[in-house]
Amino acid sequence: MVGIVLVSHSGPLAAEVAALAAQIGGEGVPLAAAGGTEDGGLGTSLDLVAAAVEKVDRGDGVVLIPDLGSSVLTARLVEGPGVVIADVPFVEGAIAAVVTAGSGASLEAVLAAAEESRTFRKL
Repeated sequence: MVGIVLVSHSGPLAAEVAALAAQIGGEGVPLAAAGGTEDGGLGTSLDLVAAAVEKVDRGDGVVLIPDLGSSVLTARLVEGPGVVIADVPFVEGAIAAVVTAGSGASLEAVLAAAEESRTFRKL
């Protein structure tokens, strides 16, 4: 199953979005929050992101969903074969990715579903 890592400047934000996505998309999806710094501050941590990727990697690939700014730069440092970055809205992209991953979809399909969230309309 494809794993998903939420990369945010805020640990609590990443954890809450992960909890929401897991509740909507199913508890079985390998999902990790990599938010904030090691000391609980605002920012991003390469070590936290790398550890989260390792935690969720089941061999089918990992989708990184960064929130903004330097979280994208940090995610790019772990991007590589089987580890891709989704340029998506943080909440909507996370939910779309988790729901799709939960269906057993491929890395490409999970990434495409997350990217489709850019066009979700609310009204």
